[in-house]
Order: sequence, then C-alpha cells, then structure tokens
Amino acid sequence: MLVNGKWTENWHPVQAVDQQGGFVRQTSSFRHWITPDGSAGVTGHEGFKAEPNRYHLYVALICPWACRTLIARKLKGLEDIISVSIVEPFLLNQGWHFGHYPDSTLDDINGAEWIHQIYTKADQHFTGRATVPVLWDKKLKTIVNNESADILRMMNTGFGELASQEIDLYPLEYQSVIDDLNTKIYTNLNNGVYRAGFATTQESYTEAVTEVFNTLTFLEDLLSDQRDFLCGHALTEADVRLFVTLIRFDCAYHGLFKCNLYQLKEFPFLSRYLTRVLNYAGIQDTVNINHIKQGYYSIQALNPTGIVPIGPKL
Repeated sequence: MLVNGKWTENWHPVQAVDQQGGFVRQTSSFRHWITPDGSAGVTGHEGFKAEPNRYHLYVALICPWACRTLIARKLKGLEDIISVSIVEPFLLNQGWHFGHYPDSTLDDINGAEWIHQIYTKADQHFTGRATVPVLWDKKLKTIVNNESADILRMMNTGFGELASQEIDLYPLEYQSVIDDLNTKIYTNLNNGVYRAGFATTQESYTEAVTEVFNTLTFLEDLLSDQRDFLCGHALTEADVRLFVTLIRFDCAYHGLFKCNLYQLKEFPFLSRYLTRVLNYAGIQDTVNINHIKQGYYSIQALNPTGIVPIGPKL
C-alpha cells in the first residue's frame, strides 16, 4: 500500500470490506485513453496518440485482469506495437516483483524492482494499491491506464490501423448484449470468486458463492443452444472477460477460494466452451498454469503453509 508515495504496509489481499464483511475492490486511478489521433477518450486527458513502440504493458500471468489485456494485445496483432514486462507470480510483502522466475522478466523500461515503483514514477505522491495491469507511456513517462476493462476496450479500437482489423471485440450490433453480459459476469463471477475467497463473514461468503454458481448455471443454459461464443459465432470481449475466470476456476477458485459446490467439468457446455476459447488462435499463449497456481497459493492469508497443489493440468 502506497501512502503519499511511500510504501507503508505489507501487501494484503483484502482491499476493503463492506458492512457485511464482504470484499470491496479498489477503484482504478489512471483512466486516460490511447486514441488514433491522440484526442481524449471517454475519460482522462488528450495527448496519448497511438504510435508504434510508444506504449508498454506491465502484467502478471497469475492475474485474470492483466491477462485479458494480454489476450486483446494478441488478438489485435499488437505484439510488435506494445512491449510487455511480466512480474513474478508471487504476492510478496511489497506486492508484485520483477525477477528471474521462469516466464517472468525484469523491467527493462524503467528499471523498477517492484510494480509500486512504477506508480510513484508516474505520481510521486500516489496513494493506493499498486495493481496490474499497467499501461505505460514511454514518451511521456507516465501511466496511461491501470483499469483492465479500459485497456481491453482501447486495444480493440484505440490503435486504429496499427491493429489487426480481422477481429472486432466490441462490434456495434452486439454492444448492448456485451455490456449486459459484462455487468452480470463481472459482478457475480469475475469479482464474485474474489468476494467468496476474501469474505470475512459466513454471510458474505455464502452470498458470493451462491451468485458465482447461479451465474455459471446461467452461462451453461446460454451455451446450451450450441452457440460457439457468448454472442453467437464470433468471439467478443465478453468471451475474453469470462475466459480468464473460467481457466482459473478449477485450479484456484474451487479450492483456495472455497467455490467448491461443483467443478467446472460438471458444466458440460461451459467446459466445451472453455476448450474452444483456449484453442482460439493465440489465446493459449497467454495462459500459464504454473504462474496461476504459484501466485494464488502464495497468498499467505489463505494458504499459510505455501503448499502448491500438483494439479490440475491445463
């Protein structure tokens, strides 16, 4: 936790709680947008123009929020446009760390040892949690955005002709459907598993787990008409946002987060859907089960022994 630019306390998974003891997620702090001409986006200030090799993405492969931005970067062909640094999977006392763990990197852009140093480089008086993903502007030496939903959306449209036009993750004809799905899936499933895992009362835990499995049942029913993806036969951002939670469900949320009414394999349509999205061009390259398990099971508040389960495999 940073307070006025200074690291003040060890990292802890529970960001805040409501009156019922439920987990409350921190609001993202940097909300600027990259646009083809550098004009202001839906939030933030102008000046962030889409340019090759100007922007850098900081991610953790354990983190579903960060990985949905990695997927968008992959699908939109932006790998040569936006460079990437990957933190180690372990959640340490000062949060995310750069190092030599397999499939991790050092920070070759800013030379930081910890993600929180990226935040204070952008704002030396920053107060809040230092989260991933972080979209960094090498030219202005500041954070563009640290809200994964924004970054996912801007990678679809913000880079104009620099990005592949072969896929549109937010097509006009499905935007209202995608928005409705995003709201339901985020509240009850993407964030619902965290509300279950980090609940501090039986009441808040039971409420969260019930919503998680009600939503999985809703999605199972939706996919039972043999559609390929949530909106039909084309993959959209709603699928990206759902996938990152589903791929972590049996290996982390089912056990560690106590979302154990059923395993995902007991939802046959969802299971086939998960395999379909995993096999979609390039998406499997963004999944690292070792990082996911090492990361989640390093949360001492939930797993004080630090023992990492052998399975399941990808």
